[in-house]
Amino acid sequence: MVQTHKAAPPPDNAIQAVGLSKVYQGKRGHKVALDGISLSIPRGSFFGLLGPNGAGKSTFINILAGLVSKTAGHVQVWDKDIDAQPRAAKAAIGVVPQELNLDPFFTPRELLEVQAGMYGVPKPERRTMEILEAVGLVDKADSYARTLSGGMRRRLLVAKAMVHTPPVLVLDEPTAGVDIELRQSLWAYVKGLNKRGTTIILTTHYLEEAEELCDRIAIINHGKLVACDDTGNLLGRLDSKALTLTLAVPPEELPPALAAFSPELRPDGRIVLRYKPSEMPISGILDAVRNAGLAIIDLSTEETDLEDIFLQLTSSKAQ
Repeated sequence: MVQTHKAAPPPDNAIQAVGLSKVYQGKRGHKVALDGISLSIPRGSFFGLLGPNGAGKSTFINILAGLVSKTAGHVQVWDKDIDAQPRAAKAAIGVVPQELNLDPFFTPRELLEVQAGMYGVPKPERRTMEILEAVGLVDKADSYARTLSGGMRRRLLVAKAMVHTPPVLVLDEPTAGVDIELRQSLWAYVKGLNKRGTTIILTTHYLEEAEELCDRIAIINHGKLVACDDTGNLLGRLDSKALTLTLAVPPEELPPALAAFSPELRPDGRIVLRYKPSEMPISGILDAVRNAGLAIIDLSTEETDLEDIFLQLTSSKAQ
């Protein structure tokens, strides 16, 4: 009787870090880059990893990629322990670095073929031209990398990271130096990868990008994990809205009846009122405005966004 072996089911978490620490030793003392981070990144998620410069994001990514040795803790990439199974862990992840580290004397076609060979991808299974088409570089397939623009080189780095079809793709500031049109086409392709099951980990300084793309976000500051939640839940943390009123007759000074709403009288005569939706319905604010004798001709509300939360969490931890 012939025995068949079923393939192992995919892990629930694409990345699992427990108590991860990294300390750099120097002549003038030591620098703690990561301080006991425990973080789970669900399989199939579009995960944002945010934080100020020097927060520890790149250190975290470089540990996942096997480029930096951790000081303490345990890390698994696609259920492969990076210490016990380093080759399998590296094969499960593709990393697009911030630095444009390309050999200038290779063409995109050659770079992808070499990269695929390094990962042991058989020639019949290589997708060189498919990947180059996906990142908009088919017409540059046989041009030297040194002749490519900065945006093209950035896209070539994305292509290199995908040659071995890793289940986890890390994008470290992938749209830096990429124009808006190319950025949109890049995100369209990456979102397609995510829909087909690839776990995407994104670091970016474009917070609106993270807010739009990511279903879950972690924020690191001074080497510590200060937040990790679904994007919607994270946006709901700040119970705050701003109501901007355009009045029929702009007041010369703010009515005392509006003092509870931290009012601001703008130079153009509009009034901005801030409130907590959980404590005050907007109808109550409008009643207060009418009781103050003000006639409204237009109004708009401004929601909390990721930048507000990011600044609140990182500035409070920095103090």
